[in-house]
Amino acid sequence: MELFDTHVHLDLDPFDPDRPAVLDRARAAGVTQMVLPGVTRDRWADMDALARREPGLYVARGLHPVFLEQHADADLDALDAALDADPQAVAVGETGLDGFVAELDFDTQWRFYTAQLAIAHNHDLPVILHCRRAVDAILKGLRQHPGVTAILHSFSGSEQQARQAVDRGCVLGFGGPVTFDRARRLQRIVRDLPEEALVLETDAPDQPLAGHRGERNEPAMIAGVNAAVARLRNTDPVSTAILTTRNARRVFRLDTVRTNERH
Repeated sequence: MELFDTHVHLDLDPFDPDRPAVLDRARAAGVTQMVLPGVTRDRWADMDALARREPGLYVARGLHPVFLEQHADADLDALDAALDADPQAVAVGETGLDGFVAELDFDTQWRFYTAQLAIAHNHDLPVILHCRRAVDAILKGLRQHPGVTAILHSFSGSEQQARQAVDRGCVLGFGGPVTFDRARRLQRIVRDLPEEALVLETDAPDQPLAGHRGERNEPAMIAGVNAAVARLRNTDPVSTAILTTRNARRVFRLDTVRTNERH
């Protein structure tokens, strides 16, 4: 059984003490492919180095809305140039909007978000979107860029918003939160989602699964997400793994983009 983690921040500091062991555990759990989303410009080089060393890792480049104070307009130009220089990047992201952190200026978030949508459109790349308490605004931005394919990472919106996103052609990513008993609305969304609109993620080191609160999350835990999603959809884990891996490869165009022999 092969699993695809569409969202894991494997380059971040919490993995520095034991990153090789984390990768070994992921592969032992069947995780053969992972996408590393960028959050700030200064992380891109570390992500590139990690992906060059390790098979099955793909990078996305982006400017995360929560790190707004670390971004400058020059970073948008750098993003555009980096994508020109690196055809191996599979997406723009993690970008998007955050409606939870009150200190984040929405207008500035919006400017960086829509600029990255335009960059993704110009490079014919999908986007990985942070959409915490901001799904309606996220969809508004996507309507202004109808040619851009999007993954709504860690989707936590309403059932109506899920339908609107799917109708627009978005794919929704689900991870640890769906494993909690109290997440009834989220579980209904996963249960009813069209097959082509579902991918799995961990968002490691964040968003651990039920029973692991307070622990560092890691990509091997996506096996638990896969099992939970299979139960919700009344199918088996192997079928769910096949489905979600196929969807991820389609969104990131891994069967058509130029890749090197590592992948």
